[in-house]
Amino acid sequence: MRRNGEAAIFVENRGFMLQRVMRVAPARRIARLLDALLPQDCVLCGLRAGDSPLCAGCRADLPALPAAHCPVCALPVATAQVCGRCLKHPPAFDATLALWCYAAPADHLIHALKFHARLPLARFFADALAALDLPPVDRLLAMPLHPRRLAERGFNPSVEIARALARRTGVTFDAFALERLHDTPPQRELAWSQRRRNVRGAFALHRDADVRGLHVAVVDDVLTTGASLHELARVLKAGGALTVTALVLARTPKLRGR
Repeated sequence: MRRNGEAAIFVENRGFMLQRVMRVAPARRIARLLDALLPQDCVLCGLRAGDSPLCAGCRADLPALPAAHCPVCALPVATAQVCGRCLKHPPAFDATLALWCYAAPADHLIHALKFHARLPLARFFADALAALDLPPVDRLLAMPLHPRRLAERGFNPSVEIARALARRTGVTFDAFALERLHDTPPQRELAWSQRRRNVRGAFALHRDADVRGLHVAVVDDVLTTGASLHELARVLKAGGALTVTALVLARTPKLRGR
């Protein structure tokens, strides 16, 4: 609530209420204050992690993506050149930047946000993405959820990460530019050969969104076959987007026979 230009923030701390009155400040100053008042435990090991959701030891255990990877789909390869699959079947997106390989403990961390609503992880992921050598982009977008799925979960993890990344980088984020038209089965439940068919026609560009001539970056959690990102990029290119870059938390390894 506001009182004479000041905001009263109530913080519950170990069974009693601590009331502090402070001048209205930018969101990042408020977040830092709350982090200082409420030290966090590490999401993975439970040890005290200070103002981060992850302790230093668990951060060091995150499986970094190898430097030699395909610049289009981020698949680890022997040399940092476009992989055979992207040469044979070029996806609609132009490049992918990924933080980690999809392996422990990165997979547990992603699940903690996605399925257990550990929302402070969104800012942690955004800070990690911002530390990459990001290309100059005009617009940030996020992989959309169908309204039914959004109502069940209560939030869209990709939107939360993209919003935090926009604050961190100053790039404009449009949370409503993309729509998911069909409540398709989760990709993880399907064979790789079925995934592209599953998402065909699943996305649309909102009628008020204008991406003509823009370099847009789409935030998503995990890239496996790239089917969803391909379909989304196809829609964006049809709407006039010049370049589409995928920003993902993790890239799955190539699995034999797929």
